Amino acid sequence: MTLKLLSIVSLFLTAAIVPGDAVFAHSAAFSIVQADSLELNNLLLVGKQYVEEQNYDKALETYQKAAEIDSENAQIFSGIGYVQTLKENYDAAVRAYQRAVALSSDNPKLYYALGFSLGKAGENLQAAEAYTKAIELEPENLQNYLGLGVVLTRAGEYERALDTYNRILALAPDNQQAYRIASRILLQQQRYPEAIAYLEKAVQQQPYELDLKLQLANALLQQGDTTAGLKTLESAKKIAPRDHQIYLQTAKIFERQGKPDRALDEYQWAAILEPNSLTAIEGIGKIYLDRQDYTRAIVYFRRGIEIAPNNPTSHHNLGVALKARNRNEEAVAALTQALELYQNNGNTQKAERVGILLEEIESAESESN
Repeated sequence: MTLKLLSIVSLFLTAAIVPGDAVFAHSAAFSIVQADSLELNNLLLVGKQYVEEQNYDKALETYQKAAEIDSENAQIFSGIGYVQTLKENYDAAVRAYQRAVALSSDNPKLYYALGFSLGKAGENLQAAEAYTKAIELEPENLQNYLGLGVVLTRAGEYERALDTYNRILALAPDNQQAYRIASRILLQQQRYPEAIAYLEKAVQQQPYELDLKLQLANALLQQGDTTAGLKTLESAKKIAPRDHQIYLQTAKIFERQGKPDRALDEYQWAAILEPNSLTAIEGIGKIYLDRQDYTRAIVYFRRGIEIAPNNPTSHHNLGVALKARNRNEEAVAALTQALELYQNNGNTQKAERVGILLEEIESAESESN
């Protein structure tokens, strides 16, 4: 647009125009500016329509045409960045948002979008800088803090992340995400009392939020307070009696306590609520295997294979149960499959164990013959 205006001015200057012609020149220049403005607005509207239709390639092409008309328009580069984000081209989105920020350095929304794109591109510390700038410009917007907390956590900047989540809770004391992530960071660092304090406060504020209760139960168990952990899980059951994850977690506790009967009850409830839960099916099968109830164990391990055919543990356990029933041909088939899957997964220790079982069967077959 600027080049067109310069050409027009140059043309009329070299022609030594008279005052009347000068009025005409000004009018012509204005008409071109107006035409460009109309074309630009039309392109932006068309681009938006393409985005709504999820035709992202056409939207991108349209916004790029708009940028050729006005290369100083932050809105256009923001649109390009947004489309590149939708296409998951995060490096390209970063470049577009950096251009937009350079053109409109006081817009917190652009810094937020830049931070999001940088985070998706794996540049977490640079993303943190962008989110920090967004916070400076818009300190009451919770989303800026949430974005900052996420990228700092990814970057391993745990103290800065915890400080950010504390700032979030100062702005929004009932923010579940802040409680959850902050407590996870603390659990990762084995700072159990602090994590429990966070979660107890969160549960007190939101007693019907299941995820928070489960996280609190996990924190209590990690600290070694089994009684309080089980009590919290029982409380969770009252909130969501059909959530199989609660029963799975309870079953694992009873297993660690050496209470297989109670563990079996919990696994069975979990399997009723979620018939395709491999953890529940495997748990039941192992308890039957330990009880030497091989027939039932075989049934459950076969079911486990139906759910997850490439899970080596189910094949392994099935082979053990079949071997115990002297069904050696079937046992060899199951153990051979387990061996192959363990080797593919790089689990050499388990593969060696299966190899020993196969040798034992082969040796027993040789002796019988």
